[in-house]
Amino acid sequence: MDESLSALRPSFGSTGWGRISYADEGWRDRDAQGVLWARVSQSLDEEGALTGAPRWRMINPARQRETMSKLLCQVCREPARTDQGILFPHSTEEGVPDPSTTVLTAQPPLCPVHAPVAPKRCPHLAKYGSVALLAQSAPLYGVIGTPHRYMPDRSIQVMACDGVPVPYGHADMAWMVATQLVRTLRAFTVVNLDDL
Repeated sequence: MDESLSALRPSFGSTGWGRISYADEGWRDRDAQGVLWARVSQSLDEEGALTGAPRWRMINPARQRETMSKLLCQVCREPARTDQGILFPHSTEEGVPDPSTTVLTAQPPLCPVHAPVAPKRCPHLAKYGSVALLAQSAPLYGVIGTPHRYMPDRSIQVMACDGVPVPYGHADMAWMVATQLVRTLRAFTVVNLDDL
C-alpha cells in the first residue's frame, strides 16, 4: 500500500469518539459508511474513472471498492448483474460451498463474457480451481483492512491484518484502513465456469 503511517492521524469528536484519518483527507477517502480507505497510486481517465487491466493477485483497493460497490465486472467494469443474477468467482480451495449457507466474498463479480476467462488469468483460481456463485442479491457486509490502535503516547500503531472481514457498524471500523469491500451471498446457485 502507498498509504504511509505519517499521513495518518487520530481525530476526535466533541463527545470523545475517535477514529483514524488522513491529515489531508478528501471526500474519496471514506466510503458511504464512513470507513477510511487505503490510498494507492492509480491511473484515471478524463472522467476520473479507474483505467488499466486488473492485476489479478494485487487488485487495487480503489478498483476493488468501485467494482464491489457498484457490482461491476472486475475485468471490464461494465455492470455484472444479469437477468439470472450476479456471478461471483469463488476458489474451491476449501471446497464448493453449500447453497444453503452464507458466503462472505471480497471477490468482485464477473460479467458472463469474462467469467470463463477468470480461472485462466487468476493464479489463485487456476491453482485451486473455481466455480461461480450466482446470487440474486449480495448486500454489503463490511471490509477487510489493516487495523490500527491509538496509543497512550498519542501515536498510531499498525496492527497485524488477519484478513477476517469486519462488519459495518463494528467498533473496530473507527481505526481500520480498508483495502477490500466484502459482500454477503445468500441463496446462490453454484455454477461451473467452464459451462458458461
